[in-house]
Amino acid sequence: MRKYNNLDTKSSRAVTVEAATVLPTSAGPAAGPQNQDVNGPDLVAPPLRRVSASYLFWITVANFGASLALMVPLTYSLAVRVSQLDPGHEEVLGYITGTAQLVYLVLSPLLGVWSDRLRSPFGRRTPFVVGGALLGLLAVVFIALSPNLLLIGAGWVVGLLGWATAGQGIQTLLADRVPEEQRGRASALTGVSTQIAPVIGIGVAYAVVKSTLLLFLVPALVGLVLILAFVLIKREGSSRDIVRNDTVSAKALFGSYVFNPRKYPDFGWNWLGRFIFFMGLYFNTTFGTFFYAQRLGIPVVQVAGVVAAIGIIGVLAATGGAILGGFLSDKLGRRKLFTMIGALLFVAGACVEAFAHSLVPLIVGSVLMQLAIAAFSVVDQAIVFAVLPSRAEAGRYLAVVAFAQKIPSAIAPLIAPAIITIGAVGADKNYTVLYLIGAVFALIGGLVIFTKVKSVR
Repeated sequence: MRKYNNLDTKSSRAVTVEAATVLPTSAGPAAGPQNQDVNGPDLVAPPLRRVSASYLFWITVANFGASLALMVPLTYSLAVRVSQLDPGHEEVLGYITGTAQLVYLVLSPLLGVWSDRLRSPFGRRTPFVVGGALLGLLAVVFIALSPNLLLIGAGWVVGLLGWATAGQGIQTLLADRVPEEQRGRASALTGVSTQIAPVIGIGVAYAVVKSTLLLFLVPALVGLVLILAFVLIKREGSSRDIVRNDTVSAKALFGSYVFNPRKYPDFGWNWLGRFIFFMGLYFNTTFGTFFYAQRLGIPVVQVAGVVAAIGIIGVLAATGGAILGGFLSDKLGRRKLFTMIGALLFVAGACVEAFAHSLVPLIVGSVLMQLAIAAFSVVDQAIVFAVLPSRAEAGRYLAVVAFAQKIPSAIAPLIAPAIITIGAVGADKNYTVLYLIGAVFALIGGLVIFTKVKSVR
């Protein structure tokens, strides 16, 4: 047995990308009593009550802040830093981001168990949200000041761990607090904030691009301030009544990495479909900065202005996709249809971008892809709500769900450098084949969820 009420025990974290429900093979209210004690007297699920519009607003603000701080380095500032220190070797970016994702992947279930078991006056999730944001801030400052790629890679391992912990802790709060009748709305709002964060963040970063320190520091400070505003205005409260025993066996700890797909088939199939879809997504986003630079014939450092301009248009599509997907799927009681529509739209956008060599088709492809990603992510999040095995252990099971996104985010950047060299001519990389492969993966992922998940319409 091991204690988890202090930092010296280094176990786990408040994790993942979605939220939860009670029983895995039922959707919506049919999932059973939503405050059901599913883990005996030691760990209980807090009761679910309708949350206020104010709570939804502030948790969306916090999610936006965490997403902005995480995604600006991933989509822009790390690429700029790599091009400064090792121009012409953009594959290094894939190795840096992929390695960081692998490290986080290993740690996330342990952090999830720790989050579930944390007894503190500030709650189970808040210490991870605030601690992760502070860690992420320190790491990006270190990256900005680092003189070589090895130190940048080490810094991003810590930075991604911090910001991903903060962001996913916020998402786990949705599992703890939001009832079924508000899940579509909550998914739509947080989904929109996640989609627009990198676009606005890159615009902010471009305004200070002449200063490497400010390029990394400003988005991180914005993220930290918004997160602190949420946790101070909407306090989580003590977790001492929720966690009555903060010990866990070694068997349970290592068991947090896995689940039984035979016992929870819909959870398993949704996990697999999600995994395949996000493989396609990360194939098509890992080298976005370099892709636009090559197709438009401009230096990498100038791409931020183009990406921000395209992104502003895409924000409208992402907002529409998230809101329509989330609200309509609630109203119609149809989730899988919208995930399939999202996958098909992604295929269309990826194919357009694959063959685009000028600004207009790049805009069209980007808009289609942002619409698709928003629709798929929001509605699949609602499916996760319905099929997750245990709300009382949301941190643990949401960490397992996060594997379906984090494994692709770690693997795709490591595979993509090899793909873009296939048939490459001179310094130009073969992004066409990369984007087409991404489209195939996204389509297969959507089909798996649409045809195999049975308990959700």
